[in-house]
Amino acid sequence: MHPTSSTATLHAHRIHKSFISGVVRVEVLQDLSLNVFPAELTLIVGPSGCGKSTLLSIISALQHADRGEVTALNQPIHALSRRERERFRLHHTGFIFQGFNLFPALTALEQVELPLVYLKLNRSDIRRRACAALEEVGLEQRMHQRPAELSGGEKQRVAIARAIAKEPELLFADEPTSSLDGMNGQQIIDLLHRIAHVHRNTVLCVSHDPRLIRHADRVLAMEDGRIQRDWRRDTGTDVPELEAPYEQY
Repeated sequence: MHPTSSTATLHAHRIHKSFISGVVRVEVLQDLSLNVFPAELTLIVGPSGCGKSTLLSIISALQHADRGEVTALNQPIHALSRRERERFRLHHTGFIFQGFNLFPALTALEQVELPLVYLKLNRSDIRRRACAALEEVGLEQRMHQRPAELSGGEKQRVAIARAIAKEPELLFADEPTSSLDGMNGQQIIDLLHRIAHVHRNTVLCVSHDPRLIRHADRVLAMEDGRIQRDWRRDTGTDVPELEAPYEQY
């Protein structure tokens, strides 16, 4: 039994994914299965090209696997139409990317408000949620600044606020700290960990940043399209020892 919850919020079963490169078919994911649970920060690590970002994209309903099944919040993601997947992402998921994906002309507050408009909330609820999210990431004094006026760490915190303002059950992060210095990267790591534990979210992150390993509740090591090892902090495994093998990635 899982020590935090007996019910997985994300489940992938025998996932296969390949891409064509010239005349060669490259197998990216091979017969991969995993469960991801709420209220913990789960980290997927591994060398470049091992398939970790592809796995994140499939399990978050951004793309289809060639075969296999993906269930998220008890919904069969693999069986949904494109429109149904878009609706699922809108209502249940938040995304954090390496490149921030902010609009240059919008203030931090407007960046966070924008996706809430698509949820068809009333104006007062949109403003309330956006302000609360920016306050949670420590940017209540910077909410009227545009991206050019923000540091890299502040931009990433705006992106996190934008993701959590939707109040999603599932939060996905793809290399969220790789473009940040030590201090700003640490702030982002602390935020992701707190979101998982305080909000009871399912937080799934892929990264080659060894700093994340020390803070993850669970670490999945990928190689050659498969999960090779699975460490969990609360089962007595000394997770920080994993730092060294992944400093090269």
